[in-house]
Amino acid sequence: HFAGFVGAHWWNQQDAALCAPTGGKEPPAELCPDVLYRTGRTPHGQETYTPRLILMDLKGSLSSLKQEGGLYRDRQLDAAIAWQGKLTTHREELCPQTPGLQDLLSAEGVLSSDGTWRVKSVPTGKGPAPLTTATAPRPFIPTGGSIRVWSDFLRVHLHPRSICMIQKYNHDGEAGRLEAFGQGESILKEPRYLEDVEDRLHFYVEECDYLQGFQILCDLHDGFSGLGAKAAELLRDEYSGRGIISWGLLPGPCGRGEPLKNTYRVWNTALGLVHMSAHSCLVCPLSLGGSLGLRPEPPVTFPHLRYDATLPFHCSAILATALDALTAPYRLRSAPLPMAHLADMLNFSGKKVVTAAAAVPFPLAPGQSLPDALVQLGGAAAWTPLSACGSPSGTRCFAQSVVLRGVDRACHTSQLAPGTPLPSLLHACTAGEDVLAQYLQQQQPRVRSSSHLLQAPCKVAPPYPRLFSPGLSREGLLVDGPLSRPSAAVESIPVLGALCSSSALTRALGDLAGELSKLDVRRCASFLAAGVEQAELDEALQELRSLAQRYQSGGLGD
Repeated sequence: HFAGFVGAHWWNQQDAALCAPTGGKEPPAELCPDVLYRTGRTPHGQETYTPRLILMDLKGSLSSLKQEGGLYRDRQLDAAIAWQGKLTTHREELCPQTPGLQDLLSAEGVLSSDGTWRVKSVPTGKGPAPLTTATAPRPFIPTGGSIRVWSDFLRVHLHPRSICMIQKYNHDGEAGRLEAFGQGESILKEPRYLEDVEDRLHFYVEECDYLQGFQILCDLHDGFSGLGAKAAELLRDEYSGRGIISWGLLPGPCGRGEPLKNTYRVWNTALGLVHMSAHSCLVCPLSLGGSLGLRPEPPVTFPHLRYDATLPFHCSAILATALDALTAPYRLRSAPLPMAHLADMLNFSGKKVVTAAAAVPFPLAPGQSLPDALVQLGGAAAWTPLSACGSPSGTRCFAQSVVLRGVDRACHTSQLAPGTPLPSLLHACTAGEDVLAQYLQQQQPRVRSSSHLLQAPCKVAPPYPRLFSPGLSREGLLVDGPLSRPSAAVESIPVLGALCSSSALTRALGDLAGELSKLDVRRCASFLAAGVEQAELDEALQELRSLAQRYQSGGLGD
């Protein structure tokens, strides 16, 4: 499912940053990986470093990945219990290749004789630091087929307690699908799943020195919307006072050709936003689509990306890159902004739903100063919106958190010769952090802002798709002429990401409520049969309207 695609790309990017070479011109480790990773030890004494993660998915979503993972298995025991009886072989045709994916599957690595995936040395001859068997990524072996599930390209080992399979629903096929909010909500009402999730939660929570809170990544358009909402309620009840940030993922634009599917999609989205905002500190829909409602809008565009909006593999990679920047404030090694504090800054007056925007990559030329780049970028309208709420033009921002990654310290301030007239106030700042703060103040006066400037870029190593237009250097900088490289050479990029409490939500949520009020959900009897009553839909519709009204342009006290 789509949230799994986004999560897999995100973990791959974090893993690539962990495995990056140290020394030389590499920037210092500004992000603390221990916020989202944990150390462990296998029964054989090997040290491990795995995501602190509980992942719930459906039958058929694991591909070749084992539910218990591969780090902690006993190879001698596996050999001892090898099947000695008769075998029946079943032959299945390969899935047809997806156009444009064939050359995306050529991950730059080799499988060594001990089963460890080793990344090839880069052309300069400076390869990455050696990886131990226990911490090496999962092999990503090209098969020539299309990427169907997130586990096809996940390079990170998972802990045996991470994956919780939902056996009653299927990933593929027409029958047994998790397609309605009520179905997902009912999963965590069943004792076997509830107790299983609680046990996994306690395992991870009890080893934390300082528990900031929880992040929920879930699809908004299908039954996982209900599962995510119920998970947020569980976390709020059991860990009151901790931060809970929910990221609601939506795939690319949907067409008009499937009215029943679209009806399910908009109701699942509305119920998810309403229920998750009730139980979370902050909720952010993430999508490359142009609208939350039934009316199809073209997908968003990026000046330096060439992506296919119909491929989850592409869309999820872009959203994961934005997510890696948006979550940086509470992952900082020095002076982090805790999750709960970030949420409090953005969610005042009940505005718990926020929008996201990003510049992927942030347009920066080699040696260009940050003041010059920001003046050239222009206002916030130059950022690409990522929450399916339409263009930010003409809207008001009430509060924002902005992160800019991948700007070398030598370029943080103006490099003009003494006595040269200053092109802008940004060129008078003496620190990069002041430059970014001054830029935000100019673009959004009287707006509550938090900004962070990081040197480390976002890693886009394979199996990240090759989305970049020609004219980008290996570091994702804008170059022309003979220094220009093909897009396949891009290994890291500067990224700007922003979370905003915006009046755009008045229109987006209001339009969604208006469309839902015109739908006769009784024609979708299966949606009501899945566990949601008509009274609950009426109440959610009223709450959605109330939520929209909170973002009407006005003062901070609104």
